Amino acid sequence: MTSQDQSSVPDKSPRSGPSLTRRAFTTAVGATAATAAVGTQTAVPAAAATGAGTGDTIRERPFRAARGRHSRRPNILFILGDDLGWADLSSYGAPHIRTPHLDRLGRQGVRFTDAYSGSATCSPTRFSLYTGRYPGRTEGGLAEPIADRSAGLDPTHPTLASLLRGVGYSTALIGKWHCGYLPDYSPTKSGWDEFFGNFGGALEYYSKLGLGGEYDLYEGDAEYKDLRYYTRILTERASEYVRRDHGKPWLLNLNFTTPHWPWIADGDKEASAEIVRRIKAGDGSALWHADGGSVEKYKKMVEDLDRSVGEVLDALDRSGQAEDTLVFFASDNGGERFSYNWPLSGNKSSLQEGGIRVPSVLRWPARIEGHQVSGLPVFSPDWTATLLELGGARPDPAHPLDGVSLAGYLLRNEVPRERDLFWRVRGERALRRGDWKYYRGKAGRDQLFRLADDRREQADRAAAEPELLAELRASWERVDSGLLPYTAGS
Repeated sequence: MTSQDQSSVPDKSPRSGPSLTRRAFTTAVGATAATAAVGTQTAVPAAAATGAGTGDTIRERPFRAARGRHSRRPNILFILGDDLGWADLSSYGAPHIRTPHLDRLGRQGVRFTDAYSGSATCSPTRFSLYTGRYPGRTEGGLAEPIADRSAGLDPTHPTLASLLRGVGYSTALIGKWHCGYLPDYSPTKSGWDEFFGNFGGALEYYSKLGLGGEYDLYEGDAEYKDLRYYTRILTERASEYVRRDHGKPWLLNLNFTTPHWPWIADGDKEASAEIVRRIKAGDGSALWHADGGSVEKYKKMVEDLDRSVGEVLDALDRSGQAEDTLVFFASDNGGERFSYNWPLSGNKSSLQEGGIRVPSVLRWPARIEGHQVSGLPVFSPDWTATLLELGGARPDPAHPLDGVSLAGYLLRNEVPRERDLFWRVRGERALRRGDWKYYRGKAGRDQLFRLADDRREQADRAAAEPELLAELRASWERVDSGLLPYTAGS
């Protein structure tokens, strides 16, 4: 199948990988219903929940697949925000940030309350999404995050893009790559037909200077000069891509750097010039912008991200492809200094909920009804498996996925099989099974939390549930034993 007009979504889910028991799924569905009630009555501001200003007063309902619908293989628009916290969208509870475009995207599809990133920082999460595997399966994924040219995504490793390209998709990545530097690593070496964006983990929004003072805006493998505000440039490029007359289905990974530091909003020319001056003077910490930013500045950046996503979605609508395009939006990890994460504890770099639970919404008008909410626990590698199945691609048997396809859940109300969600970063470990989470932080103490009652991770149940704690710890250690060990350089 190579033509969008001649292909359709496969009917059956793959039968490999871990699964979810009926008992655990029932718990997750119960959590979905509870979350739906909370999400539309208390946690979500009324304007966001009811679509105020649009005449839309339909409240969210627990997710259920719309059976009997059929469609082509979808186009896929996968959008990542950068360091956006779980509650930084008004539809997730932000009291001071307004995100009407992303809120509307969620109302038009399904909003996930218990969705997680594959890791707690930028590049390992991208490894988990692009490969569908734990970051610790590959050497490049051990860097948390990649900070120099010694590590990257092995070009021989199959990716979401290479596997979809193999079944007829056009593929493009626009924005932040952060999976290695030239000459050894690049999106165009790992399955994407086109690349426009930055290679590193951060850049100054106007000058495009990166962490080492290097210029970091590329088209393909060649530098591209454009000194306008970076979010504007990415929005234009993505809008142009989705407006094209594509002759076959397409995958676009759109990776914004917003609202990642430095804290430069559109129009902040003076702040930009000061950071550039410091970079050129050899200040290696200038981009961290530890002496700048504010809640108000962060608000402007998040709301600009929302407007930018809205522009791309408008372009998609005008192209006539929206009905057959699966749009997914999430953050690459938890929020940072000025992020609003309430009620979660922790933030970026931590395996507490605030470091890995992320806002996630999915819209696919041809197959999925709107105004829905799901409390099913999912994480980045699951989306890889899901998109591969929906696109008609099979995982490479030599590189088995750690994620589970949700296609059966999304399209046919199939009960996912039991599995654990696993995370590992230097000095921390975490595993979620149903409502329970096992966590060990840098203090080295094993803790156990029942997230259905305690999303803030304050009521440690380790002493009350020693057998469950031991079982979850053993499960974590079994997975860890199959991963690459950390080394002094990783």
